Amino acid sequence: MRALNEADLGTPEADGPPVVVVIDGLAVSVPAGTSLMRAAALAGIDIPRLCATDFLKASGGCRLCLVEIEGRRGHPAACTTPVEAGMVARTEGETLDRLRRGVMALHVSDHPLDCLTCAANGRCEFQAMAARLGVVAPRPNGANHLDRPIDSSNPYFTFDPARCVLCARCVRACGEVQGSFALTLAGRGFDMVVRAAGPDLLGSECVSCGACVQACPTAALIETSAARTGRPDRVVTTTCGYCGVGCALKVEARGERVVRVVPAAEGYANRGHACVKGRFAWGWADHPDRVTTPLVRESIDQPWRQASWDEAIRKAARGFTRIRERFGPRALGGITSSRCTNEEVWLVQKLVRTAFGSNNVDTCARVCHAPTGYGLKQAFGTSAGTQDFDSVERADLVMVIGANPGEAHPVFAARLKRRLRQGARLVVIDPRATDLVASPHIRADVHLSLAPGTNVAVLNALAHVLVAEGLLDDSFIARRGDADSFAAWRAFVADPRWSPEAVAVVAGVEAADLRRAARLYAGAGNAAIYYGLGVTEHTQGSTAVMAIANLAMATGNIGRPGVGVNPLRGQNNVQGSCDMGSFPHEFSGYRAVSDEATRHAFERDWGVALDPEPGLRIPDMLAGGVKGLYVQGEDLAQSDPDTRRVRAALAKLDLLVVQDLFLNETARYAHVFLPGTAWLEKDGTFTNAERRVQRVRPVMPPKAGLAEWQVTQALATAMGRPETYRGPAAIMAEIARLTPAFAGIDYAALDQAGGVQWPCPAAGHPGTPIMHLDDFARGRGHFAITDFVPSPERTNRRFPLLLTTGRVLSQYNVGTQTRRTANLAWHREDLLELHPHDAAERGLRDGDRAVIESRSGEIALTVRISDRVPAGVAWTSFHFPHCEANVLTTGNADWATSCPEYKVTAVQVTAVPRNVV
Repeated sequence: MRALNEADLGTPEADGPPVVVVIDGLAVSVPAGTSLMRAAALAGIDIPRLCATDFLKASGGCRLCLVEIEGRRGHPAACTTPVEAGMVARTEGETLDRLRRGVMALHVSDHPLDCLTCAANGRCEFQAMAARLGVVAPRPNGANHLDRPIDSSNPYFTFDPARCVLCARCVRACGEVQGSFALTLAGRGFDMVVRAAGPDLLGSECVSCGACVQACPTAALIETSAARTGRPDRVVTTTCGYCGVGCALKVEARGERVVRVVPAAEGYANRGHACVKGRFAWGWADHPDRVTTPLVRESIDQPWRQASWDEAIRKAARGFTRIRERFGPRALGGITSSRCTNEEVWLVQKLVRTAFGSNNVDTCARVCHAPTGYGLKQAFGTSAGTQDFDSVERADLVMVIGANPGEAHPVFAARLKRRLRQGARLVVIDPRATDLVASPHIRADVHLSLAPGTNVAVLNALAHVLVAEGLLDDSFIARRGDADSFAAWRAFVADPRWSPEAVAVVAGVEAADLRRAARLYAGAGNAAIYYGLGVTEHTQGSTAVMAIANLAMATGNIGRPGVGVNPLRGQNNVQGSCDMGSFPHEFSGYRAVSDEATRHAFERDWGVALDPEPGLRIPDMLAGGVKGLYVQGEDLAQSDPDTRRVRAALAKLDLLVVQDLFLNETARYAHVFLPGTAWLEKDGTFTNAERRVQRVRPVMPPKAGLAEWQVTQALATAMGRPETYRGPAAIMAEIARLTPAFAGIDYAALDQAGGVQWPCPAAGHPGTPIMHLDDFARGRGHFAITDFVPSPERTNRRFPLLLTTGRVLSQYNVGTQTRRTANLAWHREDLLELHPHDAAERGLRDGDRAVIESRSGEIALTVRISDRVPAGVAWTSFHFPHCEANVLTTGNADWATSCPEYKVTAVQVTAVPRNVV
């Protein structure tokens, strides 16, 4: 079922020149290629249908949309008939009614006649068509399909084949929208059924994106939440609070209960699609573990005590004030969250700079994508990706480096896969064989399975091929590049040590594959690079980002649709938390705190003198740099590297104030716990990976009674810095006033446009979907020298394997939310992937327990033997606190930003005796 009150025009839109047709006596102008069904819908004429919907290609299978066209014989299907100039069509008539009723009667005769008790009652397209055509068929005495068993294996939706009308919309949605091809039509004639490619839905290749459920015109596929809760009475359009894709969602609710979540057809980032997390995994908002009352205690070895908001805020404010007065402003620090809104983040960094009195503010975004900000700013002058997500549909070649969008950014991955099925070429650079390397109807042209930590060497080898084989875009470089830096870079990458043959030895890849990848990238009409944490979370993360920018500029793949440098941001507001000034050396808009003009602008607006010296990053804060810490929505004790060191540092703090939804691992060391708000309760904005600022609207009031921005405002006021914002819109007004790239953004503009991509420098500006169209923000593009420096983390006889980490589809980040949902049906623990050779050497079988030891510590995980990882490499995720994956990771970090090197850890793996639990 579509979202409540969302129109469905029957077939997708076309983009040809306008033509005029006459339908039921009405003239309508539509683009050539438009179906007769859509043209009729645009004229206000609703043609009966069951198999057609406007987010799938027309199939013409149900035969309900038959029409009459002057000058043509027979009765063609309106959904598969494109309009032609001068066409005259009729959608109603005695013959058409008779044909439609006959088709509908056959369906009704083999369908449960329990509409009044059906979960889809009142919203069922099948029910509506039967009523419209006046069809009430008696049950025949022959065979039927009413006794087919229901498949309820999936925790989020059921499949009742008795209600299936074989429209194949679910099958087509699985293939066209998601690209999983997990459903098929099996059998022929009376025996035809929709079937999953497995024993049931849960045991199939289904990724539970829900596209099939949304496509179903009956209750054959329906959300269990909708069946349980009943019909909604309102719908709220908001933005997903999971990954950086930023899907627009329509949340249907009944009172304060969510009935279901449906992706918004008009969503710019997702275009009517969602994933298992955004569409289904929202039950954690009502989980009994949720803390909705403030908690306080005097020391971390005491039990928590419930407190009023006034008491908790007063205790936090007095504690911070005491530390500031005794040890100075730089003894306090704050950490913002990439899961919170721009407005919430803004107030926390403002609190640190005004009430605390220092620049000791950092963000979890630094431990994932700070090298993106640094590297792209050096190359282009701005700290963000260059394209919108629509751009991928114009790419002729896509290079994916250190990213697994199928698991971490599934909605973008679905769009990418659709483009690949249309013929775009693909290069994957990743130690592990992600699903992009080989999945239904997709196979990478080149997979460079490089050794972890060798990104820079491989990127330099690609650049070497460009130079050696004359594959540079000399015209673009002359127009847009800095001549001196280009000349130095060209000489640098031409050095024989970057030849594919030399780098092949270092990176463990084939020289021929390096050459082929470089030629494919340079030879494509439009070539785009998408990268993730497998690039940034290294000691040379910033260097690798600059090397990627070098490749884009050297080939002219920047400044138009279909190309660009595109970081895939991990959390929903990683981009926004960086934009808002969450770094200790920068104000909002990536402007240095040492810049007098910028600092004075903030001082005038805020009415306080600000520290001109950069503050401390998280590692320096935890190394004893601060005595009081305010942590907003971040779980340092699970997500930061070298976990034992982090926990020991947190335990030594004089005051730790944590604001979150649940008592997470960091809260074990807190003195004050302030309840947070779920994204279903938030009012404000998120900024996604394509720089799109989008509204987040509350579906229900905050369960804790206060929104997070109100809590931070109250804390600032209690510390002597009164804040009197009347709501998030007022905070955004301040952001726009002080941040040039946001100057034209306000809630009215966002509501009207559905989202605006910064830079938006003035009111009325439409935003900037594609960056650097004519010029770079810095003027001419800078080519950086990107020398390869191996990670200090090396294998040896004691630690012979390299461990790298990543995400899985069903879980999110440290799992605080998804671990409290039915997503556990797919993934209940972090697993250790080992190559068959490495497993055999250690006597390990699939499902065995193994001890993983690094220089930092040791843990035990269950083994999954897989050839997705090469020999010598192990892989795990980090979603479950009891698995403690980050106990293993080291303190090594990016040279420019201190982003931790999660992706390279030398380990040894040994078997746990099978009789040991």
